[in-house]
Amino acid sequence: MDTFWVGVALVIFLAILVKFGVPGMIVKALDARGEKVAQELAEARRLRQEAEKLLAEYDAKRKAAEAEAAEIVSAANDEAKRLAAEAEAKLADFVARRTKAAEDKIAHAESQAEAEVRAAAAEAATKAAETILRGQMAGKAGEAAFAAGLNEVKAKLN
Repeated sequence: MDTFWVGVALVIFLAILVKFGVPGMIVKALDARGEKVAQELAEARRLRQEAEKLLAEYDAKRKAAEAEAAEIVSAANDEAKRLAAEAEAKLADFVARRTKAAEDKIAHAESQAEAEVRAAAAEAATKAAETILRGQMAGKAGEAAFAAGLNEVKAKLN
């Protein structure tokens, strides 16, 4: 019998709930909660689309920056190669000029040494000729040769 009264009390309780519209309030609350969840899902989809758009934008910017960096590195390498070739050419020109200057100095020193040797040889030959001529031209023969040389010089000067 107790269960009977519990069942009757339950039916009365449920009738009171229906009378006051509790099931409608529960349905409204669930509907409101469902709409709120739907709105949050829509907002989440919109935010996801924005994030994907931003990701694509930043990915494109990153690729462009990488391409620009590669171009800058390539240009720097080309410039470095050009500067190295230019420096090598300048160095080769400098070495060639120094070599030419050294060769010119050596040639000048050789010609100067050759001239000094010739002058010393001429001086030695002159002294030897003088010694020989002094020995041979002593006395009257020397005076006659001197007079003839003097007359020859006078004739050439006049």
